Amino acid sequence: MLICLTANHRNASFDLLEKLSVGTSEVAKSLVIESDFVQGAVVLATCNRFEAYLDIDEPLTAGLSLAVEQAAESFGTASGTDVGELRDSLTVLCGDSVADHLFAVSSGLESVVVGEDEIAGQVKRALSTARREGTTSSDLERLFQRASHTSRDVKTKTGLGEAGRSLARLALDLAESRVTDWARTRVLLVGTGQYARVTLANLRDRGVTDIRVFSPSGRAVVFADKQGLEPVAAGGLRTAVASADVVITCSTADTVVLDAVDVTAANALPGAFERRLVIDLGLPRNVDPAVASVPGTELLDLETISLHAPLDELNAESDARALVDEAAAEYRAGKAEAEVTPAVVALRSHLFDLLDAELERSSSRGDAEETQRALRHLVGVILHSPSVRARELAREGRADEVFAAVETLFGLSAPAAGRAVPDAAAAPDIAPTADDADLDAGTGASSAAVSLDERRRAAGA
Repeated sequence: MLICLTANHRNASFDLLEKLSVGTSEVAKSLVIESDFVQGAVVLATCNRFEAYLDIDEPLTAGLSLAVEQAAESFGTASGTDVGELRDSLTVLCGDSVADHLFAVSSGLESVVVGEDEIAGQVKRALSTARREGTTSSDLERLFQRASHTSRDVKTKTGLGEAGRSLARLALDLAESRVTDWARTRVLLVGTGQYARVTLANLRDRGVTDIRVFSPSGRAVVFADKQGLEPVAAGGLRTAVASADVVITCSTADTVVLDAVDVTAANALPGAFERRLVIDLGLPRNVDPAVASVPGTELLDLETISLHAPLDELNAESDARALVDEAAAEYRAGKAEAEVTPAVVALRSHLFDLLDAELERSSSRGDAEETQRALRHLVGVILHSPSVRARELAREGRADEVFAAVETLFGLSAPAAGRAVPDAAAAPDIAPTADDADLDAGTGASSAAVSLDERRRAAGA
């Protein structure tokens, strides 16, 4: 069973989300290795949400409660968060609601800025990390792959992709009132990752040309060379801050990159600008909040930015939600259909075993090859309608009836969904022909049955 533990901008503070973004990358791996319940885990940590998607093998309430408690304690300990506070801030989703939620998240419908561009890539990277760490599962793979497919559909088939805005773009929109002329603005960009590239594109859209880049991890030169920027040397941060109108931080560093001491020292350098705007897009935060107290410095951080998120694009969002709902419904139907596969495979295996026994007897009596073909054809026709009907019932939420019918009528106990099933090769799927359709409709069925019965009597069966 899949569950999701989510703490986001709607039910948790940015301080808590910041803590959860640090030190939790190894927790998913330890949960899968050490937990008695967790079979797979994918963690999604962004600037406005922290989510753990878990595949647990115990659907009972007790198993669910233990898995949630164990995960909360593990993530709390790793991030230095009070477990009680974390538990109170987590919303637990399970069953069908997990797909509904992730599909909406990956499509940008649950973001601070509805329709934001970055979240789809973050969802993909979360799955890639889980694959690399060996913590994903087949159910989580299907869930996340379908979520990515849905987000692409939303982007291409609705107006949300066009209306979607990133946090970086929103931050620069909010900075418009402080910047008189972007073309003459000197910008220092701190960070060289995906968010830095998005921010750089938004800066250039506004006509900014004087951009330098600093990297806490030492990648400034490579990034600057690829992007046509001026790199800042490892020890040149304060000097670069002194000569910048706008400083934008979007680094993935775990510690503060710019603090009040750095800004105060930068202000004291000869020729330093008297006023500057610092925009912190990092999570965990790249800028110490005390920077706002340095004279001439204004700080714009994620919490402030989120308060100014624009109203949803109603029509585009409505279309997108309808598409997401449709995709989630199809995912649930497909999952339900897959759950009856063990029952169908058990039935097919049973009938083909009977067929093989009859063919062996036929062969020992020297019967013609035509008889064998007729028998195989008959079993395929017999199986066709029950197989189709089983999948239809599963999509209607009546999978239990399929298992009950197979067990009641044939005495077959099919394994539960998710466990090993008989090899499909043992029960080949014979595609029905036009003649099969007639048989399914009731025409020719009696003559086939009589013919088979007569052959059995003639053989002394």
